[in-house]
Amino acid sequence: MTWNTNRRQFNMMLAAAAGATTLGAKPAFAETIKVAGIYTQPIQQKWDARLHQGLEAAKAKGDIEYVFSEKVANTDYIRVLREYCESGVKLIVGEAFGISKEARKVADEYPDIAFLMGDPFKPHGSNFSVFDNYIHEPCFLMGMIAGAMTKTNKLGMVGGYPIGEVNRLFHAFIDGAKSVNPDIQYKVTFIGSWYDPPKAKEAAFAQIEAGADIMYAERAGVVDAAREKGVLAFGNVNDMNKEENGTDVVVTSALWHMEEAIAYAITQVKAGNFKAEDYKEWTMMRKGGASLAPYYEFEDKIPAEIKAKVEATKAKILAGEMDVTITDSEPKSSF
Repeated sequence: MTWNTNRRQFNMMLAAAAGATTLGAKPAFAETIKVAGIYTQPIQQKWDARLHQGLEAAKAKGDIEYVFSEKVANTDYIRVLREYCESGVKLIVGEAFGISKEARKVADEYPDIAFLMGDPFKPHGSNFSVFDNYIHEPCFLMGMIAGAMTKTNKLGMVGGYPIGEVNRLFHAFIDGAKSVNPDIQYKVTFIGSWYDPPKAKEAAFAQIEAGADIMYAERAGVVDAAREKGVLAFGNVNDMNKEENGTDVVVTSALWHMEEAIAYAITQVKAGNFKAEDYKEWTMMRKGGASLAPYYEFEDKIPAEIKAKVEATKAKILAGEMDVTITDSEPKSSF
């Protein structure tokens, strides 16, 4: 249905919709669509969990029918992608890291299906939109707090792989710390895995023994090390104070929210307006895609002056008066 209608036609459609509602049926514009999620990790893994939660939220509102597959290896991903394309779905949400070229070919073969894929490259064709998690802004705010609370002026960061989506978070964290404490030094370690808590824990131990008294826990396992060594930590993607045993250890976390991005994609599909776009802005603070978690038991332990500075900086970011620098190059340890 196009929207090139005159006022009389539009009023007739409204009347028909009202009649359908009276009879207990849903009006056409409220019709649900079938959406598929395809994940390479278990949905408990926090990156995929944020996508899953966003789609579950849309399902709870009655906007979509939702089906998903988890633990799909890259070698099997295209087969699963094609199966969903043949099953009547209107939107597929997933990840194309490592298989971007192949996933784009599938999108070309199914131009009537919308694809919203985690992908570091540009949108493709007419129906392949991309996203990444741009939570560097709350990472900058976390860095400000870390820079004010450290006693050694040495921060530690343990990540999975030195790719753009991780690198930019570490850079922003350090930029925030240096904005309030120019004497900051830092160590960076990449463990070569998205989920290896023992390895991340050992990397954190090494950084703490080298003098780091505050850790950025980009990977699971770091919080446990911080707890055992009696240092503080900052969380990543999910609320690690509440969700990863971080009470009395995790000061706050940089949160990633996909609800608004997914809601926007669903709206575009239903209206027939979906197109290839970069959803970057939908994963940032101004669009509700990123935020800073509460301070919980650290509320009164963070210096009042730095809390005020964080709030002022947050307000500038939300008002569009300040842009946090995005640096995707690999960060190198400074001590």
